[in-house]
Amino acid sequence: MNQNFQKEKNLVLDYYKALDKAEGDEISKVLSSHIGKDYIWRGFHPFNEQSDAEELSKFFWQPFRHAFKNMQRRMDIFIAGKNQIDGFESVWVVSMGHLMGLFDNEWLGIQPSRKMAFLRYCEFNKVQDGKITETAMFFDIPHVMIQVGLTPFPPQTGAHLVQPGPMTHEGLLFDQQDAAEGEKTLASINFMVEDMRDWKHTNELPLVDELRRSWKEDMIWWGPAGIGATYTIERYAEQHSGPFRASFKDRISNGHLCKLAEGHFGGFFGWPNLTLTPTGGFMGMPATGKPGDMRVIDMYRREGDMLAENWIFIDLLHFWKQQGVDILERMAQNPRN
Repeated sequence: MNQNFQKEKNLVLDYYKALDKAEGDEISKVLSSHIGKDYIWRGFHPFNEQSDAEELSKFFWQPFRHAFKNMQRRMDIFIAGKNQIDGFESVWVVSMGHLMGLFDNEWLGIQPSRKMAFLRYCEFNKVQDGKITETAMFFDIPHVMIQVGLTPFPPQTGAHLVQPGPMTHEGLLFDQQDAAEGEKTLASINFMVEDMRDWKHTNELPLVDELRRSWKEDMIWWGPAGIGATYTIERYAEQHSGPFRASFKDRISNGHLCKLAEGHFGGFFGWPNLTLTPTGGFMGMPATGKPGDMRVIDMYRREGDMLAENWIFIDLLHFWKQQGVDILERMAQNPRN
């Protein structure tokens, strides 16, 4: 049982090759030649939604490339698959890793270090008729802030790291894969999502026992800056899952726009995935009583029938801005904090 996504994968790889070597206005030309009509690009705050190649180039790509000189795209996961959300009709290609460069010029008010810096990213590209027609590119801006010595949030519960890729070093699926493996991975992801929906086991099972239904004992949760990474079920429950559940009410699931898997890897994104009301404590922040949206990408590695690793991208700048805290503005006013 094989599914062939080589045409779509090669199109995205060619796009990356052209984009990564382009400079200045050449970036606009690369975007225009690879994206389709009615294109939509979804990115984290302050970039949000873009639909025009030239605007995307001038608003995001050119300033970023001016700031991060000699950029390298260092991919850890590269997969493709059909989207469960639209009945497995559309094909998407997913890339995850870091964009690394010499942080030589200011970006978003963040002052440069003139040292290596990494932008964690994950990107979903929908490919139709030889063009990219939708993109979700989520990236960890607070992670860049911490690398240059800023403290955008109170101390996080997990560890701050430049995060590695899969422990198995097998995330770059450039070649054709056995569809059965992807189906197993998607089933494991779906079981976990349904099992935790509405935290339905909260009053039935201890949290660690609930997590053991979906996760390997030595699982790793690679969370965003402001929360951090955590290792083993017990520490994940202590350092993220437990505090997260205790810090919100009125959890609303908004669903996903894309969910897919290939081989032992899979993931999804939403716009937004969740709407939550903080009750206080999450990321050291007070209660606000205001519902807020979370835009999230989750990427997973399956081992056997269980999930082993999970990389998370959350638009925390957008979430806290909805709560009345503008992290970018605060950093600009206090550049040494």
